[in-house]
Amino acid sequence: MGKKITSLTVGQKKYLFEETANENPWFTSENIELALLGISTLLNREKLEEWANQYDLNKVTPKKIGVAMAGNIPMVGFHDVLCVLMSGHQLVAKLSSKDSVLMKFLFGLLTEIESGFADQIVIEERLNNVDALIATGSDNTSRYFEYYFRNTPHIIRKNRSSCAVLLGEETNQELTELGKDIFSYFGLGCRNVSKIFVPEKFDFVTLIKGWQKFGSIIHHHKYANNYDYQKSILLINQISFYDSGFLLITESQNLVSPISVLYYETYKDQTDLKAALQAQENKIQCIVSAKGWYDKSVPFGRAQLPGVTDYADGVDTLQFLQSL
Repeated sequence: MGKKITSLTVGQKKYLFEETANENPWFTSENIELALLGISTLLNREKLEEWANQYDLNKVTPKKIGVAMAGNIPMVGFHDVLCVLMSGHQLVAKLSSKDSVLMKFLFGLLTEIESGFADQIVIEERLNNVDALIATGSDNTSRYFEYYFRNTPHIIRKNRSSCAVLLGEETNQELTELGKDIFSYFGLGCRNVSKIFVPEKFDFVTLIKGWQKFGSIIHHHKYANNYDYQKSILLINQISFYDSGFLLITESQNLVSPISVLYYETYKDQTDLKAALQAQENKIQCIVSAKGWYDKSVPFGRAQLPGVTDYADGVDTLQFLQSL
């Protein structure tokens, strides 16, 4: 399937991009390309076999697995799809209204490769009569899922975001790579960096200069509307901020920032930094740092290219499916 994705013609992509944009204006051709790259990278045969061999999937009794998919970034539900199909269960998918075109496209590719998937993949509006549930949504929707499916085995994910750790010694190239983690998908993904931790007296001018190549993001009308709105809020409330012309950077203890805003927090030393991160670890999807120097972090520029074992919220989806 990875080869099918990478071999899509210009015409096929153009049609797919146009149909998707009609459904969700946030899903630009550049962001769809990035998502397709991530999926094709994920579908490496050797890595998939090595991953699957860590589990005893031959003894799985097939069940109906409901998957309620998010629609914040293109094809974000694909990893759950992959896990359900690899474990031999039947996928009962509730697609997001914001991401149905792309997911149906992927289902079509899967059935082209293996006709048996036609019976293994079912799309439903309601997840009634499923044996287990995997759901991704906001903190509010998670409460609904937890109540409604309280007697059903489930994985229910809540709001998470990602952050970056800087030393103040990063090169321009490294800062540009960090920019990819911030600006890709307009910052809408849980693996997008919405906050940075910086040492005291950090030079934000250098940081902003390193991100000028991402300035065209302001030409997207929805992003620009958010930028104008958030800037007016900061001005009215007399909150200090740095303005790059397309990104607002302001100090906050919060982890999740609005679209077009990046939060920062200063630290005194490594002990102080570790304590700040541990205080919010249940809300952090991943941490990025230059060349991955910080413990268990991802190198700058790699946040949106997770591997098969980078489970959302740190919950092993295949282990859950195997245990049913």
